[in-house]
Amino acid sequence: MPRERNTLLEGVLQQLGWSQATTARHLQRVAVEAGAEELKAVSASHVNQWVRGAHPAGPATRILCETLSRGLSGRGIPQVVTAADIGLKDPDDQAGSALRDIDPIAQLVDLGGTDLDPERRRTLKGAAFSLAGMFLPSDHWWQDTATAAHTRRTSASWQVGPDDVAALREMTQLLSQREQRRGGADGRSALVAYLRTDVASYLSARFPNQRTRQEMFTAAGELAYLAGWTAFDSSEHALAQKWLDVALRLSAEADDAPLAGHILRAQAHQTLDLGHPVQALRLAEISVAQRRYTDASPRERSLLGVVHARSLAAAGHKQQAIAALLRAEDDLRHAELGDDEPARVFFFSEASLAHETARTLQVLGDLRGAEREFQRSVRTRRAQPFARTHAVTLGLLGAVQIQRGAVESACATWSQALDAMQGVQSGRALDTVIQMRRSLSPYRGRGGTTLARLDDRARTVIGRVR
Repeated sequence: MPRERNTLLEGVLQQLGWSQATTARHLQRVAVEAGAEELKAVSASHVNQWVRGAHPAGPATRILCETLSRGLSGRGIPQVVTAADIGLKDPDDQAGSALRDIDPIAQLVDLGGTDLDPERRRTLKGAAFSLAGMFLPSDHWWQDTATAAHTRRTSASWQVGPDDVAALREMTQLLSQREQRRGGADGRSALVAYLRTDVASYLSARFPNQRTRQEMFTAAGELAYLAGWTAFDSSEHALAQKWLDVALRLSAEADDAPLAGHILRAQAHQTLDLGHPVQALRLAEISVAQRRYTDASPRERSLLGVVHARSLAAAGHKQQAIAALLRAEDDLRHAELGDDEPARVFFFSEASLAHETARTLQVLGDLRGAEREFQRSVRTRRAQPFARTHAVTLGLLGAVQIQRGAVESACATWSQALDAMQGVQSGRALDTVIQMRRSLSPYRGRGGTTLARLDDRARTVIGRVR
């Protein structure tokens, strides 16, 4: 039986003015960026078959959607092309079904055991961050999962209530504040042990009503998110990926769209830092879509938006990135102290927005603007409660200054960064010190005692944190 021609795909190609051979070449480039090596051999013949009604196999649908989205953006038509837009099956439907079938409580307990066991953790720590294993959801996956989650109930014999939810939130806030001050590696074992024991017991208990159940799963999702974030800050990326996935499943159980957006934003941040802008933008786009953005508080919308802006910049969408920055600034202006906003965004302030804005401007090549925003971040942040972030900001500011040729200013800034790192256990902070030594390498022969002293201090910090 002959296949029906895919007129939707054909129409998008005509809109772009791409031949099938041109489409194949663009797709190959995106595939290389995405690490989809099997798609490097895609040819005009493959595209021809898709237009004639064949369905791409494996990750080809997702890569094709990304290729067409970028093509349209390059022509001034900002549009995220979905599988449905080009007459194909959503490649994430199967992943979404798998997500709904996994028990997040069992996954939490199992991953907690891996995290706490030195041998199992060493094995996972040696694993690479996996784009192939990353769940890149479609825009509707979360609603489908949340709907399925409503049908599940627990059958344990004891009951938890609002006081237990409050206790979990209190512990999460304490650990969050500690992470901001001391870095992700400090206190992780206690965090994970609490998740695996107390929190797993809470989730397995009976609840007096649906509202308490949702609040408990939200609170658990926030702590699982923190486990993922602290692993990311400790440079344990495969472990972070797994914890963030658990947190995402818990947010679906809670039917908490803003929390899902918060977690997807963290996944985009991690993916971006690891050098995968295409996947990071996909995650960031989903984080600011529908209820994940509209139901969030202004402060959280600003946080989601500024990471979206940096992802757009990294993917080469300059004008959209600038527009997203302006929107994030506007959202933060509407945030008022005392608003009904989740405690998880306590850290996000003018200083945080300036930090992410600086990183976006740096990607866009505006080094003066990046330096100005990093300086604003340093100036407006309370250094002691946010020592880890303060140290990272100073490290990145020094990197911009030396890019501009201001070596003396960079050395002075990096000296402040090393001061701020006393007691901080953070892989991300450590990365700025390692980069500092690399950047200073060309100047070592003529830097005198000041540079030599700075380099010695940097080596000491590297040895301590490692």
